[in-house]
Amino acid sequence: MNDLVGEPLLDAASIQALVEARDREIANPFGKDAQLTALRGARNYLGDKLIRAASPHRFLDPKAGPLIAVRLSILTRKTLGGIETDLDSRVLARGGSPIAGLFAAGEVAGFGGGGMHGYNALEGTFLGGCLFSGRTAGRAASREVT
Repeated sequence: MNDLVGEPLLDAASIQALVEARDREIANPFGKDAQLTALRGARNYLGDKLIRAASPHRFLDPKAGPLIAVRLSILTRKTLGGIETDLDSRVLARGGSPIAGLFAAGEVAGFGGGGMHGYNALEGTFLGGCLFSGRTAGRAASREVT
Protein backbone atom coordinates (compact mmCIF):
# COMPACT_ATOMS: atom_id res chain seq x y z
CA MET A 1 0.00 0.00 0.00
CA ASN A 2 2.86 2.36 0.72
CA ASP A 3 4.16 1.71 -2.78
CA LEU A 4 0.82 2.80 -4.27
CA VAL A 5 1.07 6.30 -2.81
CA GLY A 6 4.83 6.63 -2.85
CA GLU A 7 5.21 7.40 0.84
CA PRO A 8 5.25 5.34 4.06
CA LEU A 9 1.80 6.14 5.44
CA LEU A 10 1.36 2.66 6.93
CA ASP A 11 3.67 1.19 9.54
CA ALA A 12 3.73 -2.61 9.13
CA ALA A 13 4.66 -3.21 12.77
CA SER A 14 1.74 -1.10 14.03
CA ILE A 15 -0.71 -2.86 11.74
CA GLN A 16 0.58 -6.27 12.81
CA ALA A 17 0.18 -5.28 16.48
CA LEU A 18 -3.44 -4.20 15.84
CA VAL A 19 -4.31 -7.40 14.01
CA GLU A 20 -2.73 -9.58 16.71
CA ALA A 21 -4.54 -7.62 19.44
CA ARG A 22 -7.87 -8.15 17.65
CA ASP A 23 -7.12 -11.87 17.30
CA ARG A 24 -6.44 -12.07 21.06
CA GLU A 25 -9.80 -10.38 21.70
CA ILE A 26 -11.71 -12.82 19.52
CA ALA A 27 -10.12 -15.73 21.37
CA ASN A 28 -11.20 -14.21 24.71
CA PRO A 29 -14.96 -14.55 25.35
CA PHE A 30 -14.65 -11.93 28.10
CA GLY A 31 -12.83 -9.36 25.95
CA LYS A 32 -13.79 -5.69 26.03
CA ASP A 33 -13.66 -4.89 22.31
CA ALA A 34 -16.95 -3.10 21.57
CA GLN A 35 -17.30 -4.42 18.01
CA LEU A 36 -16.68 -8.01 19.06
CA THR A 37 -19.08 -7.66 21.99
CA ALA A 38 -21.78 -6.44 19.58
CA LEU A 39 -20.93 -9.24 17.16
CA ARG A 40 -21.22 -11.86 19.87
CA GLY A 41 -24.53 -10.39 20.98
CA ALA A 42 -25.90 -10.50 17.43
CA ARG A 43 -24.68 -14.06 17.00
CA ASN A 44 -26.80 -15.12 19.97
CA TYR A 45 -29.86 -14.46 17.82
CA LEU A 46 -30.82 -17.68 16.02
CA GLY A 47 -31.67 -15.91 12.75
CA ASP A 48 -28.21 -14.39 12.63
CA LYS A 49 -26.57 -17.73 13.32
CA LEU A 50 -28.50 -19.37 10.47
CA ILE A 51 -27.95 -16.79 7.72
CA ARG A 52 -24.34 -15.73 8.20
CA ALA A 53 -21.94 -17.37 5.77
CA ALA A 54 -18.80 -16.86 7.84
CA SER A 55 -18.55 -17.20 11.59
CA PRO A 56 -16.25 -14.84 13.48
CA HIS A 57 -12.64 -15.96 13.26
CA ARG A 58 -9.13 -14.73 13.89
CA PHE A 59 -7.71 -12.63 11.06
CA LEU A 60 -4.47 -14.60 11.17
CA ASP A 61 -6.16 -18.01 11.09
CA PRO A 62 -4.50 -19.83 8.15
CA LYS A 63 -7.86 -21.48 7.29
CA ALA A 64 -9.44 -18.03 6.78
CA GLY A 65 -7.23 -17.18 3.82
CA PRO A 66 -4.61 -14.50 3.31
CA LEU A 67 -4.98 -10.92 4.45
CA ILE A 68 -5.48 -8.44 1.63
CA ALA A 69 -5.21 -4.67 1.58
CA VAL A 70 -7.86 -2.44 0.05
CA ARG A 71 -7.34 1.21 -0.76
CA LEU A 72 -10.43 3.27 0.05
CA SER A 73 -11.47 6.74 -0.99
CA ILE A 74 -13.53 8.82 1.39
CA LEU A 75 -16.80 10.16 0.05
CA THR A 76 -20.03 11.51 1.43
CA ARG A 77 -22.58 8.73 1.63
CA LYS A 78 -25.76 10.39 2.80
CA THR A 79 -26.96 13.74 4.01
CA LEU A 80 -30.55 12.82 4.80
CA GLY A 81 -31.43 16.19 3.43
CA GLY A 82 -31.65 17.12 -0.19
CA ILE A 83 -33.34 19.56 -2.48
CA GLU A 84 -36.85 20.69 -1.63
CA THR A 85 -39.35 19.52 -4.22
CA ASP A 86 -43.07 19.60 -4.75
CA LEU A 87 -45.28 16.57 -5.42
CA ASP A 88 -44.28 16.65 -9.11
CA SER A 89 -40.56 16.47 -8.17
CA ARG A 90 -40.06 20.05 -9.37
CA VAL A 91 -37.23 21.79 -7.51
CA LEU A 92 -38.49 24.65 -5.39
CA ALA A 93 -36.80 28.02 -5.03
CA ARG A 94 -36.35 29.59 -1.59
CA GLY A 95 -39.77 31.19 -1.76
CA GLY A 96 -41.43 27.86 -2.50
CA SER A 97 -42.16 28.41 -6.19
CA PRO A 98 -41.04 25.77 -8.73
CA ILE A 99 -37.92 26.50 -10.81
CA ALA A 100 -38.96 26.00 -14.44
CA GLY A 101 -37.45 22.91 -16.06
CA LEU A 102 -35.57 21.73 -12.95
CA PHE A 103 -36.51 18.39 -11.39
CA ALA A 104 -34.95 16.20 -8.71
CA ALA A 105 -35.36 12.50 -8.09
CA GLY A 106 -33.96 9.87 -5.78
CA GLU A 107 -32.21 10.65 -2.55
CA VAL A 108 -31.23 14.13 -3.75
CA ALA A 109 -34.94 14.97 -3.76
CA GLY A 110 -34.85 15.12 0.02
CA PHE A 111 -37.10 12.19 0.87
CA GLY A 112 -34.54 10.43 3.08
CA GLY A 113 -34.41 12.61 6.18
CA GLY A 114 -37.92 12.93 7.48
CA GLY A 115 -39.71 12.85 4.17
CA MET A 116 -41.20 9.75 2.58
CA HIS A 117 -39.70 7.29 5.08
CA GLY A 118 -39.40 9.41 8.22
CA TYR A 119 -36.32 10.14 10.29
CA ASN A 120 -35.70 6.50 11.25
CA ALA A 121 -35.59 5.05 7.73
CA LEU A 122 -33.69 1.80 7.40
CA GLU A 123 -30.89 1.22 4.94
CA GLY A 124 -32.18 -0.61 1.89
CA THR A 125 -35.60 1.04 2.00
CA PHE A 126 -34.73 4.00 -0.23
CA LEU A 127 -34.85 2.19 -3.59
CA GLY A 128 -38.64 2.37 -3.78
CA GLY A 129 -38.58 6.11 -3.16
CA CYS A 130 -35.85 6.58 -5.76
CA LEU A 131 -37.90 4.73 -8.37
CA PHE A 132 -41.14 6.47 -7.43
CA SER A 133 -39.68 9.97 -7.40
CA GLY A 134 -37.81 9.28 -10.66
CA ARG A 135 -41.04 8.19 -12.31
CA THR A 136 -42.86 11.22 -10.94
CA ALA A 137 -40.12 13.59 -12.14
CA GLY A 138 -40.06 11.97 -15.58
CA ARG A 139 -43.81 12.26 -16.01
CA ALA A 140 -43.86 15.88 -14.85
CA ALA A 141 -40.93 16.78 -17.12
CA SER A 142 -42.62 15.15 -20.12
CA ARG A 143 -45.80 17.16 -19.45
CA GLU A 144 -43.71 20.33 -19.44
CA VAL A 145 -42.14 19.73 -22.85
CA THR A 146 -45.21 18.44 -24.70
